[in-house]
Amino acid sequence: MAYDDQNIFAKILRGEIPCNKVFEDDWALAFHDISPQAPTHILVIPKGAYVSMDDFSANAGADELAGFMRAVGTVAREAGAVDDGYRILANHGRDAHQEVPHFHIHIFAGRDLGGMVRKAEA
Repeated sequence: MAYDDQNIFAKILRGEIPCNKVFEDDWALAFHDISPQAPTHILVIPKGAYVSMDDFSANAGADELAGFMRAVGTVAREAGAVDDGYRILANHGRDAHQEVPHFHIHIFAGRDLGGMVRKAEA
């Protein structure tokens, strides 16, 4: 899948659409999700044009990979999520319900998040 530079996160990165920013560095931008699924629900996006985790892991440089993962950790710490726990989630593709074709990680925290995924139906 080719990167679509008109996706909402690309527009946020270009400053065309505002966000409730909580963190930014050379590698990543983090902001509150507009439809939070937990008391803390922050999105962390790389500044590079990557469609998915697969694209990012295959094509980003070592500095960008490390910088982005450090940003995810920094955002979780700054959100106060470390002590009680948090979940990170990256959806990839149709079956995972990826809604925006720009790689992003969700950080969820602030309550018991329950089991990881819905159990398989028999």
